[in-house]
Amino acid sequence: MDFDFSITSLRPLSVLVQNKGLSTWKEVVDYTKDLPYGRNRNRTDFSLVIKEGKGSCSSKHAFLRALAEENSIDEVELILAIYKMNSANTKVGTVIDDNGLSYIPEAHCYLKVEGERIDITTSGSNFTNLKMAIIEEQTITPEQVADFKVQYHKQFIKNWILESEMEFSFDIIWQIREACIAFLSK
Repeated sequence: MDFDFSITSLRPLSVLVQNKGLSTWKEVVDYTKDLPYGRNRNRTDFSLVIKEGKGSCSSKHAFLRALAEENSIDEVELILAIYKMNSANTKVGTVIDDNGLSYIPEAHCYLKVEGERIDITTSGSNFTNLKMAIIEEQTITPEQVADFKVQYHKQFIKNWILESEMEFSFDIIWQIREACIAFLSK
């Protein structure tokens, strides 16, 4: 990715990264990608990615989109996708397979920068791993990674269960999904 800009804003997220010695977009992206995967204690406070030194796909990408907004950069879009999560494209161990499923629809956030999709969820993330598993995607705002993303994801799974005439209830599928997330957090 050749895209870069200087972090010059004096708004909160920009000052936070500047205080870490980071002065360009590429430096912040690399720094954020190397932070461990983990949920932050507040889904709507994107500064926690830096303050807690960790983040999920939602918080890390929302943080970066909000940082771009602070610096009046429009070329960075926050994308919410639903993809077919399985052990081949996501490091979830055998959780899905052990429950007799081929995949679970998972909500995942990443960025689209000048049309190029980038995933910085972990240091090993690569959008190519998910590309063929994407069911749908849409552009969202950073604020939508909290309630909107969760409700959208839950409704998608409920519809998938009905359309697939699946034997599992929503609660069971969500428990399997949470076990996958716990596995990712190890």
